[in-house]
Amino acid sequence: MNVPRRPLLAVSALSALALTACSGAAGGGPDAYAALYPLQLVASEVAGDHLTVEPITPAGTDPHDLELSTAAVAGLEGSYVVYLSGFQPALDDALDVVEPARVLDVSNAAHVHGEEAAGEHGEHGEHGHEGHDHEGTDPHFWLDPLRLADVADAVAADMSEMDPDHAEDYAANAERLRGELEDLDAEYSAALQDCESRTIVAAHEAYGYLAERYGLEQAGISGVDPESEPSPARMAEIREVVQSSGVETIYTESLVNPAVAESLADDLGIEVDVLNPLETAPEEGTYLDAMRANLDALTTGLRCA
Repeated sequence: MNVPRRPLLAVSALSALALTACSGAAGGGPDAYAALYPLQLVASEVAGDHLTVEPITPAGTDPHDLELSTAAVAGLEGSYVVYLSGFQPALDDALDVVEPARVLDVSNAAHVHGEEAAGEHGEHGEHGHEGHDHEGTDPHFWLDPLRLADVADAVAADMSEMDPDHAEDYAANAERLRGELEDLDAEYSAALQDCESRTIVAAHEAYGYLAERYGLEQAGISGVDPESEPSPARMAEIREVVQSSGVETIYTESLVNPAVAESLADDLGIEVDVLNPLETAPEEGTYLDAMRANLDALTTGLRCA
């Protein structure tokens, strides 16, 4: 049955027992790779001691800008790969030229479906995006804890099919992880139920799934691509959102230059705070810690009871 597991708060310390189905990883490297931190977290938690999972995107690197060396591409040969198709072109291209032992695309389990997702999660009520770049799809499903739990279930099912001898372990680990994520969801639902403002104005559009889950709206200074420069029309639009929606805080993040957000906030006489889109591992603590820090920032900025 399931080996006793440490909670999500200790995800970084993994045992290195090989999974027979993936023991052919090139160069004696890890048994499996995950495209970015949230997927590594889920795959590691579900795999437990049966599989070592490493991130393809290095810590501290913006996954939007992922580039892969020839050696990194070769390392995917014969490995188990968990990824989100369409998010990182370099990885999509790499998977076209190597032969991993098995590949799991989580886009269906995460309910990320191209332009449909962009339409649902990139909009914010009456405030449109005229003159603003819509290109790309919001991939940040992991900011909705219940979508991340669905991905854990999909990973467990895929690992069980690949390695049926440990299927009970994978299912039990996914169930435990779902319980932690459902507890987090309950915290968010309660804390964000009664807020004076319900609009998140952020440096870039990373919070559409979170906003949808908890009945909020998102207005991004930049689009899904955090490096895109907002047009003058978009800046005027954000000013209108701030003034009409009772916004008193603009949120920035560690991997995005805060200058534009800080300048706009200073001009409008409002505060600046930080939200972590969790595209890369937090500098301190874990996913749960970072999500709770985000919740504290939201309840303060939105003035929630």
